[in-house]
Formats: sequence, C-alpha cells, structure tokens
Amino acid sequence: MLIAMSNDPEAQHGAGTPDAFQRLWTPHRMAYIKGASKPTGSGPEDGCPFCEIPRMSDEDGLIVARGESVFALLNLYPYNSGHLMVCPYRHVADYADLDGAETAELADFTKRSLTALRKASGAQGFNVGMNLGAVAGAGIAAHLHQHVVPRWGGDTNFMPVVGQTKVLPQLLRDTRELLAGSWPASS
Repeated sequence: MLIAMSNDPEAQHGAGTPDAFQRLWTPHRMAYIKGASKPTGSGPEDGCPFCEIPRMSDEDGLIVARGESVFALLNLYPYNSGHLMVCPYRHVADYADLDGAETAELADFTKRSLTALRKASGAQGFNVGMNLGAVAGAGIAAHLHQHVVPRWGGDTNFMPVVGQTKVLPQLLRDTRELLAGSWPASS
C-alpha cells in the first residue's frame, strides 16, 4: 500500500495513514511485555525489583509508605490509576511463609491503602488480591505482593476491553505524591 505524502506541516510522514486515534501507541508497555526488570531467578540476588526498590528514594521507587515489615508502592504497569501493591521487605514467595508481624502489617497496609485511595481519588470499589505462583498469574512470583486496585463506576470502557490499552490520566510520580499525602497514620 502506498501512502500519499501530505503537504500538511503537522503530518508525521512515515507513521502510516492518519486514522483519527484508532491506534494509541503505548511504547512504554513494551518493557513489560519483554519482561524488563523481571528477576532472572528466584533469589533476592537475581534482580528482584521488590528487593531493589526499598533501597531507592520514595520518589524514584514510587513508594507511597514504608513500615517495619512491608512497604506500599505504585505498580509500574497499573491496571488503573492509583494501583498500589503492598510488599514485604523480606524476599518470600508464599503468603503462608510470612511471619505474624509481616502478616499483620501487610493487612494493616492494605487497609491503609484503601483509606488513602478513597481520600485521594474517591475510589468507589477495589480489587484486592495476590497471585501466588507464575501459573496463578504472578508477574514476579518469587516475591509476594498484594495488589490494591481502585475502581470507579464505568472505569471499564472500550479501551481495555476492545483496544487492550489503558488510559491513565495522571503520571505515576504525581499519583505517588497524592497518595503519600493521603496515607493515614497507623491505627
């Protein structure tokens, strides 16, 4: 198929035929698809991002809050704006392997995530859960993490259903700052 060159100075030659936004390019998703930053093995020394992120600043690691045993951070590849994860500092794969203090603080941080997301974004509902093991859908199976995904009426539209594309209205750094400011004190 030949593409006619336009005299329009706004046209982007070589990008294909104009299609009135029938395609939204999301090149940042290629890192996720290719498994960038995915651990090479099951140990903490194998490039586990959940072991590396706590050594970063809160801003660089997208960390919303830190506790004694767990921390809350934004998902780098969110399902919705504000998609948080609660993660133990200790490199452990199975929920049954958490000790009592880790289990209690993971539950507390999950509750605090709900409170912060309601306050910061008016979330109307949530999906909360863990994928334990690669066969259960865990992207990083070697390091346990609990997902807290805020939901709103009508947030599932044609984009993710038909276009397999997410439209996120806010940069992750801005979302992190908003949620960190809304994070409740411990109870």
